[in-house]
Amino acid sequence: MEKPPLNSTTLARTKSDQLVETLAAAFKSPTQSDQAPGTSDSGGTLSRKSSRRLMMASPGRSSGGGKNTHIRKSRSAQMKLDMEELSSGAALSRASSASLGLSFSFTGFTVPPDEIADSKPFSDDDIPEDIEAGIRKPKFQTEPTLPIYLKFTDVTYKVIIKGMTTSEERDILYGISGAVNPGEVLALMGPSGSGKTTLLNLLGGRLNQSAVGGSITYNDQPYSKFLKSRIGFVTQDDVLFPHLTVKETLTYAALLRLPKTLTKQQKEKRAIDVIYELGLERCQDTMIGGSFVRGVSGGERKRVSIGNEIIINPSLLFLDEPTSGLDSTTALRTIQTLQDIAEAGKTVITTIHQPSSRLFHRFDKLILLGKGSLLYFGKASEAMVYFSSIGCSPLIAMNPAEFLLDLANGNLNDISVPSELEDKVQMGNSETETRNGKPPPAVVHEYLVEAYEAKLADEEKKNLMSPLPLDEELKLKVSSTKRQWGASWWQQYCILFCRGIKERRHDYFSWLRITQVLSTAIILGLLWWQSDSKTPKGRQDQAGLLFFIAVFWGFFPVFTAIFTFPQERAMLSKERAADMYRLSAYFLARTTSDLPLDLILPVLFLLVVYFMAGLRLSAAPFFLSMLIVFLCIVAAQGLGLAIGATLMDIKRATTLASVSVMTFMLAGGFFVMKVPVFISWIRYMSFNYHTYKLLLKVQYQDMIPPANGLKTDNGVKEVGALVAMIFGYRLLAYLSLRRMKL
Repeated sequence: MEKPPLNSTTLARTKSDQLVETLAAAFKSPTQSDQAPGTSDSGGTLSRKSSRRLMMASPGRSSGGGKNTHIRKSRSAQMKLDMEELSSGAALSRASSASLGLSFSFTGFTVPPDEIADSKPFSDDDIPEDIEAGIRKPKFQTEPTLPIYLKFTDVTYKVIIKGMTTSEERDILYGISGAVNPGEVLALMGPSGSGKTTLLNLLGGRLNQSAVGGSITYNDQPYSKFLKSRIGFVTQDDVLFPHLTVKETLTYAALLRLPKTLTKQQKEKRAIDVIYELGLERCQDTMIGGSFVRGVSGGERKRVSIGNEIIINPSLLFLDEPTSGLDSTTALRTIQTLQDIAEAGKTVITTIHQPSSRLFHRFDKLILLGKGSLLYFGKASEAMVYFSSIGCSPLIAMNPAEFLLDLANGNLNDISVPSELEDKVQMGNSETETRNGKPPPAVVHEYLVEAYEAKLADEEKKNLMSPLPLDEELKLKVSSTKRQWGASWWQQYCILFCRGIKERRHDYFSWLRITQVLSTAIILGLLWWQSDSKTPKGRQDQAGLLFFIAVFWGFFPVFTAIFTFPQERAMLSKERAADMYRLSAYFLARTTSDLPLDLILPVLFLLVVYFMAGLRLSAAPFFLSMLIVFLCIVAAQGLGLAIGATLMDIKRATTLASVSVMTFMLAGGFFVMKVPVFISWIRYMSFNYHTYKLLLKVQYQDMIPPANGLKTDNGVKEVGALVAMIFGYRLLAYLSLRRMKL
């Protein structure tokens, strides 16, 4: 193709400029009262959402059969238009700006749909249906909810970093102000380490308020415990039980979190409704999955996390980077879900790292952070206009989110340099000049902070002072200090007990664990095959077997139980922060739901060993031996729970447990018969010692002379010691969990 002459190019550019002026004039039309020309035959006006969903406003899409036909027509017309413009040299800039989401929609004003159809190459309806989403419901249930207006003014936050000898105070946030109303989606943007997650946690009441400066109000009231039941908080990592199905996960959340006024059937129906609202019906009977368990996809897992929170119909919904790790289509579906939630009267705040241009246009408000400072707060659609007004404009077609993140990082590559900063570079100051002639990031950051303070900060703070359209009763309702539990203590215990059994039955009945126990039992049975208890030497051999049983069923449960609370810490913190249940109900359900599962493997073990080794063949000794082993397991499990809950670190807990179990084994009464007086107290703390003595008494109580110098009493002291350990260790574990910082 020959290069067009200069006058043709100039003419094409003039034509393009005229198109820009026409669209700019259309943008200036009022958004609420004036009717956009050509919107519909009925003369209706475009809503606030229409300005954000420009790509969905094309006419002629009412019938399902004509939808694909219209897409083909609009695309063919688009290609034809592009081919015509290509000859005049104007298509390149237009196509690149439109495809990158820069087609003049930053201001967010209404545009006639017929012009949109010609100015946008694709629409949201052209996005292929998310296969994993199934048939998606268009809108969320618009249930009545308490409207909450969130305001925060001059919020600061600092942390104390403790070293070996000194402690250092570090500022994380510097005077952040903003507000978000019901029906709006506020996006917190900024590079990594800018303070997005910290600000989100502060607004959601998830951080210690003593280190917070400034004010955060909910309907002009400070944070209270009542808000825990009105806030949904979706963490960046999907904290879910891997062995529960999607339906089970949401059903348990509904049973625990929905108000007591609803029946069990109504709560279960609400869980099913959420499954269909989020398009999860196709995978509702699939396990969530995890690192070593196959389950649902990443997008479905994220939707389950969102469903866990929206199931309570929250007034405030916080999300920490909900699109991280998702493909562009799934990310768009997720943000569309947030829009639907906001339209139902909820207040939505989300952090987002680097959204696509389509995602960026769906936010109502935007906070841009850089190094903990506020660089912009206002309408997302007006962000580009603001930065252009202070001299920062993209020199090439660019995703607005990329442009804003470059600014927040102090990177002015492909971005115009404001005249104030150019003056510093031209003055030849070696401290501010860089190799490519651009000012360094620190200078850019300082300029952006000062520009926001000078141009927008005062106006936004005045807006924060304006009164809320709420009566005093609604305002005061937020300040209630009374917690709202979704179920009684007994109901919480029953629900958590059932959930615990369903989640951990896979671990207890794994082939690895069953093989481990049965193979050990068979080896013991072969080594002590039909041993003789009538001679002193035979009894001594059997005593070794009984001691090994006491050690094995003391060692095994300790190293299973120490992982319990460290592994569930994230889940416990998340659910306790949302006031899903009382800690006492969780603790009792967690410890008792293990008991039925813990009893099955020891029964199989003893059935094999007891009869192969030829121990006393009568019912009473067999069942007493089983009861003693069960007491030993529960006591050892209590020690593991106490160590795990106290340290909350698997490495340190494993080290301490190893030392403790080894000490208890050595003091168990088999290796050393006569222990020095000053250290003899250790054996009374050893569950191995008490279990071993009880097993000997059951087997040889009627023997003369008694085995190993055994006293022929009824063993009440040993049973009492084991029972004391069972409750004492668990009490220590519970108190450790109470003092755990959420």
